[in-house]
Amino acid sequence: MASSFIDKARITVRAGDGGNGAIAFHREKYVAAGGPDGGDGGRGGSIILEVDDHMSTLMDFRYKRKYAAGNGMDGQGKRKFGRNGEDLVIRVPRGTLVRDAETNEIMADMSGSEPFVLCRGGRGGWGNSHFATPTRQVPRFAKAGLPGESRDVILELKLLADVGLVGFPNVGKSTLLSVVSKAQPKIANYHFTTLFPNLGVVWVDEGVSFVMADIPGIIEGASEGAGLGHDFLRHIDRCRLLVHVVDVSGSEGRDPAADFDAINEELARYSPDLAARPQIVAANKTDIMASPEALEALRAHVEALGYPLFEISAAAHKGTRELVEGIAERLSVLPPVTVYEPEYVPRAPKVDADTPLDIQHEGGVWLVEGPWLRRIMANVNFGDYESRMWFDRTLRDAGVFRRLEEMGIQDGDTVSMDGFEFEYQR
Repeated sequence: MASSFIDKARITVRAGDGGNGAIAFHREKYVAAGGPDGGDGGRGGSIILEVDDHMSTLMDFRYKRKYAAGNGMDGQGKRKFGRNGEDLVIRVPRGTLVRDAETNEIMADMSGSEPFVLCRGGRGGWGNSHFATPTRQVPRFAKAGLPGESRDVILELKLLADVGLVGFPNVGKSTLLSVVSKAQPKIANYHFTTLFPNLGVVWVDEGVSFVMADIPGIIEGASEGAGLGHDFLRHIDRCRLLVHVVDVSGSEGRDPAADFDAINEELARYSPDLAARPQIVAANKTDIMASPEALEALRAHVEALGYPLFEISAAAHKGTRELVEGIAERLSVLPPVTVYEPEYVPRAPKVDADTPLDIQHEGGVWLVEGPWLRRIMANVNFGDYESRMWFDRTLRDAGVFRRLEEMGIQDGDTVSMDGFEFEYQR
C-alpha cells in the first residue's frame, strides 16, 4: 500500500564556486607606476542544514532533488573584493539522519539544534595584487576561484520519541495516543488509518513527561516491505521503550497471543536489537471483550516472556492512567534516546599529477602552482597532523620535492603554494 508520507529522500547538493581574482593595474593621473591592484574573488556559498520543528516529514524533498548555493563574484580593480556567494539553508525535521549516498555512512544526526555545513563553498581566487614581488612588479596573472563541494546525500527521518506504540493496524494505538496526550491523530475504524507517525507529549507529573509516537500499523511481512514495511519500522529505532498494543476484544476473530508473536517476529526480522528493546503490553478494548479467556491466555503468554501487561480501554479511558505511570516508571531506569554518531570520513581527492606544476624561484621564494595542486589544497586541513602528512606524501609521490631539489632548493628556503608558505626541510 502506497503512503503519502515521505521519510527518506535522496538529494544532490552543490556549494558555490569561488569567484576569480582580478587582473588590474592602478591608473591615476600623475602616478607613473601605480602597480597591480586586482581584488580577490568572493567565497562561494555553502550548503547548510538546519532543524525546523514545524516540519514532520521529508515531503518537501519529493519534488525538488537538486540544491545549489550561490557562486562568489569575481574580484575587480582598485582591490575590490568580489561579493561572497549566498549560503543556501535547507531545513529538515528534527531527527533526520544525513547519509553519504555512495557509502551509506552517517554524516550528521540532526537531532540537536546546531546547523550542519553539508558542503563548503570554494575559496575565492587571489587578484594579481597578491603576486607582486621586487623582481615581478607587473604580474599579469591572478588565481581562479576554487570549485565548491558537491555530493549526493540520503536524508532519513527517525523520530525522536521515548516510547513507540506498535501493533497491528486498528488495535487502538491512535486512540490511546489521543487520550494520554494532546496529539490529535486521525482515528477511524479501518486499517491503515495512520499513514504517518504522530507524536504526542505525555504529561505524568510535575517534571515528568515523555514523547510517545504512534507508529503506523505493522503487518506480517513488513520486514520484507509488505504493507507500509520499512518505511515505518525505522521510526522505532530511537525509541527506548515499546508499548505493544493488542486488541483483546475478539471483534475481528483474531488470537491476541498470535498477534503479539507475529509483530515481535517482524521486529526481529527487521532488527534483532529492536526486538530486544524493553516492552510493555497494553491489552486494549477490554470494555467490549467477548472472551475473558483470551485476555488471560495473553497475560500468561507475555508474562512468561518477562513483559508486564496492563488492561486498558483507550476509548473508555479505562486503565490508561495506570499504563502511563507504568511507562514513566520503566523509562526512569532506561538510557536516553539514541543519537547517532557520525561515521563519515571525507575521501581524499583523486590526484591527477600528469600535468607538471609551474615552479619558479623569485625574490628568494619558490613559487609552486598548478590546477591539480589547487584542487587538493582546497581539501587539506593544515591544522590537522594526518591531513598535513597526506599532503606531504601526495607531493612526494608526484615528484614535486624531487623537482625542487633538482632546481637547487636548500633547507630553510621558503616555498609558496597557492598562498600558503612554509619552510622547506629535506
